[in-house]
Amino acid sequence: MKKYFAFLILCMLCSFGNAQPAREAPIKNPMLWADVPDPDVIRVGDTFYLVSTTMHLMPGAPVMASKDLKNWETVGYIFDKLTDSPKYDLAFSLPLDQQKGEGVGTVYGRGQWATSLKFHNGKFWALLAPNEQGAMGDTYIFTAPKAEGPWTIHSRLRHFHDATLFFDDDGTPYVFFGTGEMCQLTSDLKGVVDGSLRQYFQREDEERGLLEGTRVIKHKGTYYAMLISQSYGKGLNRREVCYRTKDLKGTWEKNVILESPFGGFSYLAQGTIVDTEEGDWYGIMFQDRGGVGRVLTLSPVRWIDGWPMLGDENYKVPDIMRPYKSGQPVKHIVMPDEFDGTKLGLHWQWNHNPVDKAWSLTERPGFLRLKTSRVVPNLYLAPNTLTQRMEGPACSGCICMDLSKMNDGDCAGFSAFNGDSGVLTVKKNGKKYSLVMSEQKVSLTNREKAVTKVEENEVETIDLTKLVNAKKPKIWLRIDGEFRPGERGGRDAANFFYSVDGEQWTQIGTKNYRMIFDYRRFFMGTKFAIFNYATKKTGGYIDVDCFKYQCDEK
Repeated sequence: MKKYFAFLILCMLCSFGNAQPAREAPIKNPMLWADVPDPDVIRVGDTFYLVSTTMHLMPGAPVMASKDLKNWETVGYIFDKLTDSPKYDLAFSLPLDQQKGEGVGTVYGRGQWATSLKFHNGKFWALLAPNEQGAMGDTYIFTAPKAEGPWTIHSRLRHFHDATLFFDDDGTPYVFFGTGEMCQLTSDLKGVVDGSLRQYFQREDEERGLLEGTRVIKHKGTYYAMLISQSYGKGLNRREVCYRTKDLKGTWEKNVILESPFGGFSYLAQGTIVDTEEGDWYGIMFQDRGGVGRVLTLSPVRWIDGWPMLGDENYKVPDIMRPYKSGQPVKHIVMPDEFDGTKLGLHWQWNHNPVDKAWSLTERPGFLRLKTSRVVPNLYLAPNTLTQRMEGPACSGCICMDLSKMNDGDCAGFSAFNGDSGVLTVKKNGKKYSLVMSEQKVSLTNREKAVTKVEENEVETIDLTKLVNAKKPKIWLRIDGEFRPGERGGRDAANFFYSVDGEQWTQIGTKNYRMIFDYRRFFMGTKFAIFNYATKKTGGYIDVDCFKYQCDEK
């Protein structure tokens, strides 16, 4: 363990950039060992594009690109903010019994879900429906000239759950959604054709759970609809099923195309298949992996009796695959940052909509400035919390903060952020600074996702007043994440460290803090999070010098 931490500290002394000299190495599943759920993948020319769900994080609906199905980078987002409700702004910090109005609550675990991505007539199209009730849940259709954007809203339609947009050979648009439902859209994609809504298959008795996450392709004149089966029948596992037909108004037949456990975890499903320029096919499916979230796996696709069967010769997700294309530069979706640009990197996302006037990369070049903009009672209602994914099998993130402009009552720090969070907080009380490692747990109402309570267990507190320079107080905070199943202290463990000089590190608080995945609250993997909020008065700020990051090789 000491050698492991020493290696990470050494690696953090110098950050790596967007691209490195390529190493010819296999793809080791999970292809993306990070929270990248509900994927849709298309190919345009020689480039693969992938979209995923990020719910309450902004900007939302990330678009990732790859040439080889191994090295992925975030190239854009479909929207910067959602503005249907003040919920997206974390605007309500009053106790629940004092809150009134339609905007009460948050969008934790809600927001953007299961985006569908398509390329048609020289344009990119995206369809998504927030997992909300009423007008907040209306479906968005966006379009853009390039995957990188800019994306614009083309239309709003009724809610379609876990839907896919599909263009037939003649350009006719359809939406497939829910458990076996479909409808035809008008040619301008701004309405539903009257009388076109129908059930194209009926769920069998053995399918006791939902069939959802629909993705549709057409191959050699046959339509294929792929869905995850959350079956709970005897002898059945989570699996990917496929329905096919040659006539959209005809009868659909069904087959199971993937039923495979993988990597010491349970069975996986939900995703899509995509072809290469040469006509080979690959399947990309996600797997629930606890605290790190829902990760992506890559499988070969073999067409057997007209069915796209995923997996190796034993129909299992392979541990290792050959990259589709060699010689590509190494790229990442989680990145270190020196904050030396004028725009925030695409690897960052805010928790809910940011307050734009309360952060800056230009007021002190080379630093990220986070200002307090409203008085809030806890981290879960704090605006402008900045996040990145954590990654497996093990990763380490480190920030350096200038504390000199914090106000009395301000709380700033670094967190393994989720519904249950491990948190490093620098608290300013009068002229004194303290560092607290705490375990925090949020309670949310089921419907409004309103914050009703935050349990905060302060595990260890350090008086920083005599440890930091009184005129130029700085502190370094580090979180190490461990996601190996059953190794090195067990999976989903976070450990916390601080330094007053950036060289000597001291562990603080809970050892092997257990990170969890909870679909009832955040419904996402644990994130690194940088935060600063006021509990007494606004006007203070911190300057973050850097975010150092290292991930172990899979």
